[in-house]
Amino acid sequence: MKVAIVGAGKLGMKVANALLGGDHAVTIIDTDENLLQRVSSHIDVLTVTANAKEIKALKSINISSYDFLITATGNDETNLVIAAFAKKLGCGRVIVRVRDPEHMQQIQFIKDLMDIDYIINPDLEITNEIYKYLVEKYTLSNGIYSTGKIALLEFHAYKMSKLVDLPITKFSTVLPKMLVVAISRNGKVIIPHGGDVIENDDSLYVVGEKNSIQQLSKKVHERGKYTDLQKVMIMGGGKTGFYLAEKLSEFGVSVKIVERDKQRCFYLSTHLNDVMVLNGDATDLQFLEEENLDSMDAVVTATGFDEDNLLLALTAKRHGVEDVIAKVSRTSYAEIISAMGVDMALNPLDIVTSIILRLVQGKKKVLSSQLIQGQAEIMEVYATPHMNIIGGHLKDLHLPKSILIAAIHRGDEVIIPNGDTIIEEDDRMLLLSLLSDITTTEKLLKDTSKFSFFR
Repeated sequence: MKVAIVGAGKLGMKVANALLGGDHAVTIIDTDENLLQRVSSHIDVLTVTANAKEIKALKSINISSYDFLITATGNDETNLVIAAFAKKLGCGRVIVRVRDPEHMQQIQFIKDLMDIDYIINPDLEITNEIYKYLVEKYTLSNGIYSTGKIALLEFHAYKMSKLVDLPITKFSTVLPKMLVVAISRNGKVIIPHGGDVIENDDSLYVVGEKNSIQQLSKKVHERGKYTDLQKVMIMGGGKTGFYLAEKLSEFGVSVKIVERDKQRCFYLSTHLNDVMVLNGDATDLQFLEEENLDSMDAVVTATGFDEDNLLLALTAKRHGVEDVIAKVSRTSYAEIISAMGVDMALNPLDIVTSIILRLVQGKKKVLSSQLIQGQAEIMEVYATPHMNIIGGHLKDLHLPKSILIAAIHRGDEVIIPNGDTIIEEDDRMLLLSLLSDITTTEKLLKDTSKFSFFR
């Protein structure tokens, strides 16, 4: 598949690397020649130094021969115009990154007018993940994700005391024909392996046959325990803070936004209803204490700086806030976050890259997908003839630790795999992978008889 990416920034490069793992032909267009020289020296892509707003630039690469164009420059209007030009010139489909809230309020009109297939908003996507975590937890939805006869259930380990301190290898002795596919521990989602032991405060993600999972759900979900999410403080009044405050306020939560820029505070106060906007420095501990930090049900740190977000998250935890969520863009901070005990850390770059990849792949390969706490993804995937995982025992494939085959649909049969399971052509696999290693996932899904990643 041919894919053009306009903008060689962080998102453009992350998507390009992942697409190359899936054996797509990628072209990157940018106006910065020096940047493109560095790109071409590191990855195998065609680079074009040009302004993609100029029709001649799009024609020069024969944009009508491309299956997808992805616009990821730093300007919304530029992204929209380039995508509209490309579509008019015959490009198959276009994906546009847009951030401005004003654009999002009229998104369908823009798509219809400019013939744009998909609009992705990183701040809105991360907001949706935070909102799901807070609201679903406190309203206590049943936590079940299902596809066909297979279902996945999320619950805390302490809800079933027999699981606490149990090695993963012994899990089936307590819950037969089920599998722990992920554990959320101290804000980090991990894929468990033989040496892991279930801890009391772990959130477990368990896969099994749908009826069995529904029966388990009745035992581990206590309705009515969390019904009072009332007060949330958001540190940082940027776009993520704006979107999240809007959604939580509509849900009925009392929201405070702490923002140091006066002009931004004015914008927030005039565009948000029933939200308290505080002009202050979120790193000022006395200020936070005066605003009753320790009485908050949840705190979200969403400033533009990872270091500030981590410091603020730690401060909130030390003041006894039950749920603390941090927006962190650097993957290298993952271990620090886990040691700090933050409840959830989200990387918008990983989330948006995953969404774009699923749009490019379409439904032929990935039938459905669902994010898990914004850090992992569970997908239903067809086993196609040229995947190298077909025909061998799972224990012999040496799958990366970031990937787990959780369940298999084979005709009317549901299989919870073990090391001796063999993947067959046309199996529908339920596969879980970490977003932080999304390039490896794309290599696994690559459909070519020449590919030898696992051999």
